[in-house]
Amino acid sequence: MSVVKIDNLHKSFGDLEVLKGIDLEVKKGEVICLIGASGSGKSTLLRCLNLLEEPDAGVVNFEGNILTEPGVNLNKLRTKMGMVFQSFNLFNNMNVLKNCSVGQMKVLKRSKAEAEKIAEKILIEVGLGDFIFSPARVLSGGQKQRVAIARALAMNPDIMLFDEPTSSLDPEMVGEVLDVMKKLANQGMTMIVVTHEMSFAKEVADRVVFMDQGVILEIGKPEEIFANPKEERTKEFLNRIL
Repeated sequence: MSVVKIDNLHKSFGDLEVLKGIDLEVKKGEVICLIGASGSGKSTLLRCLNLLEEPDAGVVNFEGNILTEPGVNLNKLRTKMGMVFQSFNLFNNMNVLKNCSVGQMKVLKRSKAEAEKIAEKILIEVGLGDFIFSPARVLSGGQKQRVAIARALAMNPDIMLFDEPTSSLDPEMVGEVLDVMKKLANQGMTMIVVTHEMSFAKEVADRVVFMDQGVILEIGKPEEIFANPKEERTKEFLNRIL
């Protein structure tokens, strides 16, 4: 069963065509890693999936709903798509628990007690049980990103979208975030991850998508893409960063 199906997706910013007819299908429980040079369209593709960026043409189908059609309840469907950004986007004036419960109360109409119970359980799962009542602003970057992941998970999403979740972290904090993501993948969470962490893509992805200049140039299992890429441009990219 496909969770997301993208057909012929186009997106431009002014004269710059960033996505040039993307087709991609993501099955339930699949982990897809989007790799490629900066400016290849990876983050824009991710942001088009929940219409943070409005596509110019093409279809985004999420669990049988065409998001680009008028009259679709976008807010309701967005709650089923957890999104984790490069910058953590936490509420610095709130503590960790409140960061993870306020969205549940507002959007899912859960009671404060229920929202906090769910938030607490997930915070313990991501290794932040000792920081539940800490102000968000005092946390390290790796801890903040784990709070951001917990906040998204508290909404009970069907898919998690990660936009370079480790790119603004110090190297020693990258591992703690990737470990949480690996655990999610092992639990069967459907995930699309824009990443520069090739070892994570190799180890965790079911399929790796190599994007270049707004198109999907190559797509395949990690062992195919990393050990035996078909396209010259993929080889060139991997040689440069591996």
